[in-house]
Amino acid sequence: MQELRFHHVGIPTSNKLPNEDYNESLKLHAAGYFDSPYAIEWHNFDDDNELPDIIKQVPHVAFVVDDLEAALEGKQVILALESPSEGVTVAFILDGRNLIELMQFDRPEQEV
Repeated sequence: MQELRFHHVGIPTSNKLPNEDYNESLKLHAAGYFDSPYAIEWHNFDDDNELPDIIKQVPHVAFVVDDLEAALEGKQVILALESPSEGVTVAFILDGRNLIELMQFDRPEQEV
């Protein structure tokens, strides 16, 4: 198994988020990641968001990997490869009861 590097905890909410960023292609609002050193990110989804319900309802832990496709092998994939912004690719897996986001950056995260 390749190295997993902690990135963030994602928590879905139906509340309006202060100082949010909006991702139009994914129809989601996000806030909090840069607000503290604890890497907690809150997500609020548009009503017409088409992501799987489990992603919109269950908190997840995100890890960075070097080879996302290899990290998905043999896993229960909930959301296959998706690019929320240029330079980053993500996927969601279910490991037992745990929702996990795996991320791969094509360049340093600060540039994404």
